[in-house]
Amino acid sequence: MHTLYLIPTPIGNLEDITLRALRLLREVRLIAAEDTRHSRILLDHYQISTPMISYHEHNKLTRLENILEALTQGDVALISDAGTPTISDPGYELVRAALAAGVPVVPLPGANAAVTALTASGLPTDAFLYLGFPPRRPNKLRAFLKEYVGLRATLIFYESPNRLADTLHAMLEVFGDRQAVVALELTKFFEGFSRAPLSALINTFEAETPRGEVTLLVEGAPEIPDAIWDEARVRQALQQLLAEGVKRSTAAKQIAALAGWDRAEVYALDETADAESDI
Repeated sequence: MHTLYLIPTPIGNLEDITLRALRLLREVRLIAAEDTRHSRILLDHYQISTPMISYHEHNKLTRLENILEALTQGDVALISDAGTPTISDPGYELVRAALAAGVPVVPLPGANAAVTALTASGLPTDAFLYLGFPPRRPNKLRAFLKEYVGLRATLIFYESPNRLADTLHAMLEVFGDRQAVVALELTKFFEGFSRAPLSALINTFEAETPRGEVTLLVEGAPEIPDAIWDEARVRQALQQLLAEGVKRSTAAKQIAALAGWDRAEVYALDETADAESDI
């Protein structure tokens, strides 16, 4: 059985492609490209003459049989205009159809605007959620954003330049004035990052509409600390545990975790309580 390769292509700089990707693009029988005219620029740059077939949003279902038939005769590579196939680009249906037909699907690592922007954003990277292009209509946009208002992960979006200011306004309304980042034209000559609270970014991009590709990142919801117990509540809890026969050290540890206190402070408070009871 032949293989369907998912091959990322550069998001701007033509040098951002792996040696393995170039080798496979030369070796496969057919390349399914989102826009053959756009992809021809990349292939010509690296002197790759592999035949191409168009596979885009408007023909992706009718092309399935053609590509599956090609897979019976040789390997096929799926590429998008820029970045990783299936990520805000066509390919999901083809991958499902290939898997259902028993065709091995092999992904290659490579360029991706969302992760590239995240790494240099200055926002937390331990947890993040990619949400693609947000809805265009204002009511749907706000409803969409409200679904993620409590999420503590960094949120990543793609947006068009002429809609950026409106989207920033909606985010300020829903999220509050969180820290955010607008990454423009990643890996290209005019690459740039604007890092500021949403309110400041609104002022920037209302004054001048950006050009090119936009990746928008917003910090997650702030952590809400649990309420810290007052001294009276801590004393009461300790007295109860000690009355139940719990050791002082164990009681102090348990209460400290619940009360938001330092364990040593809780232990010392217990000793004070004992001293006062002996008077």
